[in-house]
Amino acid sequence: MTLEDALGRPTISITDAGALFYGLSRNGSYDAARRGDIPTIRIGRKIVVPVAPVAQQLGLRSTAGKEAA
Repeated sequence: MTLEDALGRPTISITDAGALFYGLSRNGSYDAARRGDIPTIRIGRKIVVPVAPVAQQLGLRSTAGKEAA
């Protein structure tokens, strides 16, 4: 997944978020999510990362829900 792909989605996996936005390994990504450093949303048993808050924190813009011009 590329950064552009991630910014176009409402949520991504913890491992993708950690790697793309913070340069973390799989274990580092889960540790950061567990500590609350990476925001997460639990949907049943699945845990995902909302892209918009992470992008905003890093000064990026999420394009999720926007149509291409």
